Amino acid sequence: MNDLQVVMLASGSKGNAALISSSRQRFLVDIGISCRELTKRMKEISVSPEELDGVFITHEHIDHVRGLETFLKKYQVPVYSSMHTWRAILGKYTAMERKNCRLIEGGLLCGDMRIESFAIPHDAADPHGYSFTSQASGAKCTYLTDAGFITDTIREAVAGSDTLVLEANHDVEMLKNGPYPQVLKQRILSTRGHLSNNTAGMFLASLAKLPEHVVLAHLSEKNNLPQLAQDTVENILADKKRLEETQLFVADQHKLVADSPLTLDLGF
Repeated sequence: MNDLQVVMLASGSKGNAALISSSRQRFLVDIGISCRELTKRMKEISVSPEELDGVFITHEHIDHVRGLETFLKKYQVPVYSSMHTWRAILGKYTAMERKNCRLIEGGLLCGDMRIESFAIPHDAADPHGYSFTSQASGAKCTYLTDAGFITDTIREAVAGSDTLVLEANHDVEMLKNGPYPQVLKQRILSTRGHLSNNTAGMFLASLAKLPEHVVLAHLSEKNNLPQLAQDTVENILADKKRLEETQLFVADQHKLVADSPLTLDLGF
């Protein structure tokens, strides 16, 4: 039974935050929007920051930590990341409250939830994705964005996931023909950049078992379109005769997107 639910509070080039919940616990991945906007969007689903059991930071780029400094001042919630990521964050925000900053090296058990971190290739100090596994049901949700390519470590982390938040950052032709300067285009296309729609689709098609739900995330505002991302991935899966094995969702920068209608009523 998949008792894990995902609400993408924000996802894209301007800021990222996701709420991952079980029947007993709630976690955030990243606070890349302002703390005020974060609490506003959480309120839409009747969740307050005080109810969180933890926050997990993937890396130090501004679209993943924009609201972190204010959050740490206002709320007594543990915030986890790797040592090198914390060093990079605290180097930028020297006045940041540190009492709730925690290290995660590999994995930890938080209540009924096992959280495992895994390294991803990106141009940050020490970027990580996260897998959340319910000890009660065995349900697993994996969060993977900001990766330049799919590594064996990523494949191992994603294996067996019931829900997968997966980066589909750009359409390669839109990026190549778009307004970004050449150096930025090369960075995005590099092995320390971002996953394209096509790479996301091919990765899904290569999995032995597809997740029940897949949320396409971190779409570029300039180099992608929601329908294009969905169509590209669906066409790849359809070509492999695997489209019926999963349900696709596309995250949004400005509004909440849930992996099922039930997620929008988290009153428990």
